[in-house]
Amino acid sequence: MNKTIAAIAICIAPLISLAQSATPQTNLIANRPFGKIDIADLELKQCDFEKDANAEILFDVANVGYDSNFDLTMERHKRVKIFNINGKDNANIRIEFYGGNRLEYITGLEAETINLVDGKPEITKLDKKLLYTENIDKMRTAYVFSMPNVKPGSVIEYKYKWHSNSLNNFPDWDFQDKIPTRYSELQTYIPDFMFFNLKGNITLPLSKYATKSEGRSTGTGTNAITYSLETITRGISNVPSLPDEPYMTSNADNAQSIVYQLTGVRPTGSYRPTYSDTWAKVGGILADDEDFGAQLKRKLLNEAEIIAKAKAFKTDDEKIRYLFNEVKNNMKWNGIDRWYTNDGTVKAWEKKTGNSAEINLILFHLLKQAGVKAYPMVVSTRDHGKVAPYFTYLYQFNRAVVYIPVTGGKPYLLDATNKYNMYNEMPDNLLNSSGFYIDKEKELYDIVMLENANPVRQVIILSGELKGDGKLNGLAEISSFSYNRINAISKYKTDGEKKYTDYLCQNDNNLKINGFKMENMEVDTLPLKQSINFTLDLPSTDENYIYFVPNLFSSLKTNPFLSEERRTNIDFGYRKSYTIIGNYKLPANYKVDALPKNVTMNMPDGSIQFRRVMAAENGTLVIRYQIDQKSNVYYKDVYPEVHEFYKKMYEMLNEQIVLKKS
Repeated sequence: MNKTIAAIAICIAPLISLAQSATPQTNLIANRPFGKIDIADLELKQCDFEKDANAEILFDVANVGYDSNFDLTMERHKRVKIFNINGKDNANIRIEFYGGNRLEYITGLEAETINLVDGKPEITKLDKKLLYTENIDKMRTAYVFSMPNVKPGSVIEYKYKWHSNSLNNFPDWDFQDKIPTRYSELQTYIPDFMFFNLKGNITLPLSKYATKSEGRSTGTGTNAITYSLETITRGISNVPSLPDEPYMTSNADNAQSIVYQLTGVRPTGSYRPTYSDTWAKVGGILADDEDFGAQLKRKLLNEAEIIAKAKAFKTDDEKIRYLFNEVKNNMKWNGIDRWYTNDGTVKAWEKKTGNSAEINLILFHLLKQAGVKAYPMVVSTRDHGKVAPYFTYLYQFNRAVVYIPVTGGKPYLLDATNKYNMYNEMPDNLLNSSGFYIDKEKELYDIVMLENANPVRQVIILSGELKGDGKLNGLAEISSFSYNRINAISKYKTDGEKKYTDYLCQNDNNLKINGFKMENMEVDTLPLKQSINFTLDLPSTDENYIYFVPNLFSSLKTNPFLSEERRTNIDFGYRKSYTIIGNYKLPANYKVDALPKNVTMNMPDGSIQFRRVMAAENGTLVIRYQIDQKSNVYYKDVYPEVHEFYKKMYEMLNEQIVLKKS
């Protein structure tokens, strides 16, 4: 990491020698004085444009620019209204920054709570002794505090000044949050000799957009330079909340936001690229970084025995499987995701614990020493956000993994942080984004799309005998492939058998598991098999009728898309194939009175198909449900079609069969 910072410093050195003028001050913050509040905001009972909100950001405003030394500064002021007790979590504040090596630091932090008491504002200031400094790792720091005296009706506010000694560290800005925002505004000051690449996600109308330029001169003699300072103000009013929705990706993918990346400077009149305007330059920095590339060849304690055993295997697949499981089973992930190491691979190996980069760079090193053609890769997890390939910005990534391309076949993408990951299955929390791999020997650096084109199967085979007293005695066999296998084993080992079997019953008190067995848990080349002996009491059964819904032991009980509206895209991660087959013997003297019709239903674009087939012959009831989902992602503008399809599908999945006594 230090070499990366040094590279940035080299780029900005010519600018610092020219800098003499300070960034002009804005009235943005001054127009909203700290501690001065309208009584109307203290009396406010609900958000005007989102009535059921538990809290509302009254405003979040900042101005960002360069000081007289061309160090970045941001002055920020945020004010939040708490409507009810469910909104009090918004009074727990966390401000993260790169505090290592003083790359970033915070000054002037003030925080207070304002309550309306006897018609007048009462202010309770934060006791600075309650401010906790969390050192996340050697680069990341967080200020953590809880606002004092918070109750329903309170208004909390805080302000601070953020500083960065890196020219290339322009802060991101989110106009949208988990709660609604009455007004959000960012004002920036950028000299015209700086060139930025912007990644924006602004679809809401700007309530304020203004630009202003003014001439500036710095330096004297041969160092003199004249430039234009451009002021840009962007503001958005009445920003709705961004709630968690089923199958959404991260807030970073969906929030109204803007991200800045400096790509070049022109201190003397000619364009001069910085270190990160191409992926090749980013790859070169990674390859030389002491916390990434420099870790790749470091010898590990007692590695010779492991490498020798790996080399004894005949095929690369066997070597990969052995070394992947060796690292996965012997290293413990500390829960921290970084593309860079913190303690380094050698120390992490000795401690048997590390962050994601340390664990997976250890795996890369062992694979390389065993003769496997592997590459280190940086990726972004699902909750961190999708990588934009056009945006050559290293901090899009938050995890290191190992990439092994296979000519004419599916590549390996190895992540040993999760104890339930499989060596031959790309982790599902990395899908539908991009990874960036480096080959220092050949100076090749490339972006690769990470996706799984194969449908992931789940097969449930049910058999049993329906009794005249309204009971069903049966057997179920569940075969889980790929991610279904991983998820089932993870849940079983995390929750224990009792909670897991309760989960299989989907909280149905009428369904009892009398016997349960799992097979192939330790054989990751085979599907997971679950065998279940069960009894089902059929509700609403009387002397003449039996009512039966044959959709058992599936995850298809509750429709995830009940909401009429959708604010984010749907990302399923991977394609799916779901099959339920049932074969039931009917009780004597009963016949089928109402049998749901056979049906085939398709999405308008054909990307999802649902089929239901039912038949009753010679005292036997046969059923089959089949769902084939051929697309991974559905954009929010087609949500009405998805909503309608799922509504009808779940109605058909849960439609009753009626048996009548003859």
